[in-house]
Amino acid sequence: MNSDKTPKKPGAALRLITASALALSALCAPQAQAQVPGRFYWHTLSDSNAVPLIFQSISGNSNPFDPANTVTPGAKIEATMALTGYARTFTLADRSAMAAIILPMGRLSGEVTAAGKTFNESTNGFGDPMLEFTYNLLGPKAQKALPDVLRYAPGFSVDFLADLALPIGNYNSSQPLNLGQNRWYGRLGAPIVWQLGPWVPGRRTTLEFLPAVWLFGDNNNYVGQTLKTDPLFQLDAHLTRDFTESFWGSLDASWYNGGKASINGVAGTSLNNVGVGLTLGYQVNDNIGLTFGYKSTLNSGSDPTALRMDNFMFTLVFGWNPMLEGARRLKSEKQASGAFTLDRGAPPKDEWRKQDGQRPQAQQDPSGPSAQTPLPVRR
Repeated sequence: MNSDKTPKKPGAALRLITASALALSALCAPQAQAQVPGRFYWHTLSDSNAVPLIFQSISGNSNPFDPANTVTPGAKIEATMALTGYARTFTLADRSAMAAIILPMGRLSGEVTAAGKTFNESTNGFGDPMLEFTYNLLGPKAQKALPDVLRYAPGFSVDFLADLALPIGNYNSSQPLNLGQNRWYGRLGAPIVWQLGPWVPGRRTTLEFLPAVWLFGDNNNYVGQTLKTDPLFQLDAHLTRDFTESFWGSLDASWYNGGKASINGVAGTSLNNVGVGLTLGYQVNDNIGLTFGYKSTLNSGSDPTALRMDNFMFTLVFGWNPMLEGARRLKSEKQASGAFTLDRGAPPKDEWRKQDGQRPQAQQDPSGPSAQTPLPVRR
């Protein structure tokens, strides 16, 4: 009897493995509103690789290159962000793990008031690279071989997450808007994936959560002053659903709380904001995945200290796994071998016409009468 977790046909099994190998297609930078889309923390076959190209158009009253989301009242900031990176899954102590790096780059412009001065400026270049590490704590063991992928279903899975930004991005201490932040910062979290229903391509549904806290070092040269930021708590939630084997969607929500910034001891306002969004994903082929997403903060009234941000995102990811690539090559070679065997069979009809203009006669049964011996005639 077939299980809902296991495809009935080998082709469907290979598609499931491919979909798993491209689970990193949602790879996105934590810097942009400090949120990743749904399905980013799905577990996949060990030794899978992904290279993303991410494009974002962002507007609001906060620097999108800074995950602290520090609000500048009255600011109008526009950003075009491009990101690239590399992610790899592996097995650690029989559990799934992933390591990734993302490098942001782009253009940032706007009108900002800081330290009693108004700046109308623009900048471009590279932001702070982000390193990420995840490790599975609760749920199925690591997928080390292709049969493990066929048997896999997340059930209820919990990971440990750690991010660290390297403060080496472009920074100008004479202006408040920068792609680099001139300080160390990072995140600790616990990604949760909860499977709802059968784990079959085209029918998969998940409810996902990411409770996390961002920690920030001091920037001792922020327009000639010292910028300090309290820890920022964030909760992301996603309800994802397959529409077909290749097309899926997600309803996204996030809540920000804390992150009060102070400049030379003068404290600002803590965040307490909610954002909502939508993500659509499509697997073009065995190696390429696309996602499109939109997210916006919800605000009531005209509070100048409330976070306001709109974000459009498009992602293209190229993913591969050596084991999966080998399985596909083997399948192609078998198909080619089968076609060659057929080609070596009886000649086609056109060849029969070339051989004496007639189709070869069937071979006589050796045990029957000889074709050269006339049959007896009954008189």
